[in-house]
Amino acid sequence: MTKNHTLSVLVEDKPGVLARVSSLFSRRGFNITSLAVGPTETDGLSRMTIVVAVDEIRLEQITKQLNKLINVIKIVEQEPTSSVARELVLVKVRADAATRSQIIEVAELFRARVVDVSPESVVLEATGTPEKLAAILRMLDEYGIREIVQSGMVALGRGPKAIATTR
Repeated sequence: MTKNHTLSVLVEDKPGVLARVSSLFSRRGFNITSLAVGPTETDGLSRMTIVVAVDEIRLEQITKQLNKLINVIKIVEQEPTSSVARELVLVKVRADAATRSQIIEVAELFRARVVDVSPESVVLEATGTPEKLAAILRMLDEYGIREIVQSGMVALGRGPKAIATTR
């Protein structure tokens, strides 16, 4: 059965690593649903958070292929019950004097922040699960969404256990 799997992939922070990882997926016909890359607490290492919709057999294939890449240090699947996962969305909403307070009320309901206000629009910043972000976007749609930019998923394991970044 196909489902979303979130992988935390610890890699060396070197040119071309992202291209090698993403080409591994494309060569095998797997679509990356979400991809976020950033530095870790250890110099020289980056963490890729990759979300891919596959069955268990294909997930095992992906993991084995990733482990063969020389710049990959460690791969951990982040299970929803034992990890914290979030996305970020910035959304510009059409707003005039009559609707601005209603839009701000929606933002407060979803714990979003107002990050910019102009006479014609409001920019909101919201973080959360994909379901939460979809819900706020549905609520804001009636006011007229002008632009949306959304990050990829980022995830960390809960509690003291962490992906070891020491070599």
